[in-house]
Amino acid sequence: MPSVDERTERLQKVLAAAGIGSRRACEDLIAAGRVHVGTRVATLGDKVDPAEAEIYVDGERVVTDTRLVYLAMNKPRGVVSTMDDERGRAALADYLGQVPQRVFHVGRLDADSEGLLLLTNDGELAHRLMHPSFGVAKTYLAEVPGPVRRSLGKQLTAGVELDDGPARADRFRMVDSVTGRALVELTLHEGRKHIVRRLLAECGYPVSRLIRTAIGPVRLGDLKPGRTRRLSRAEIAALFKAVAP
Repeated sequence: MPSVDERTERLQKVLAAAGIGSRRACEDLIAAGRVHVGTRVATLGDKVDPAEAEIYVDGERVVTDTRLVYLAMNKPRGVVSTMDDERGRAALADYLGQVPQRVFHVGRLDADSEGLLLLTNDGELAHRLMHPSFGVAKTYLAEVPGPVRRSLGKQLTAGVELDDGPARADRFRMVDSVTGRALVELTLHEGRKHIVRRLLAECGYPVSRLIRTAIGPVRLGDLKPGRTRRLSRAEIAALFKAVAP
């Protein structure tokens, strides 16, 4: 096992390897006081262990451990939120293709729901994203019977009493409405099982289709069902900021 000294490298080299810029550009960032290692302002002579150091550029966390993977997936309907299913149903690992690292899903979507899932091997970040104390918001599109009464948004944001206690949406928006059906958007911090379906059903609008479109700062965008993509450096930094103590 390499010693601590053998694992450390020049800070500017570590930043350059993380894609911040050329080594000279990273030296300029350090000299300008824009880089922190932990809570300390970095200096040009600093050496760090890229697998252990907490490095920030302009206040945003930069992941320098090349072993860590952060993925967004558009989970298709009918796929269970587990890596492998003992009953032989379609599972997440069936869609990961050439990802060599062993990753796990952050939270879950029920089999009948679809949309954004995050997958990573960063256990600390995953724990924070799932912990209710950090309250990371999630946004959903739900297809319900139409027309939708005007007071629904006010009812959902005021709070609805469910069998396991009250719940409410942070935001509500009518997206589309045609004869017999409507598409609505809800954002909430709740993490209870089937919470969106239960909220809308309690208000008289059973959900026929449910798509998660965002988790905190990460959006599903135009990612096709069954496909994955690596999160950008900006998205990873924004996730760390969303769960900062």
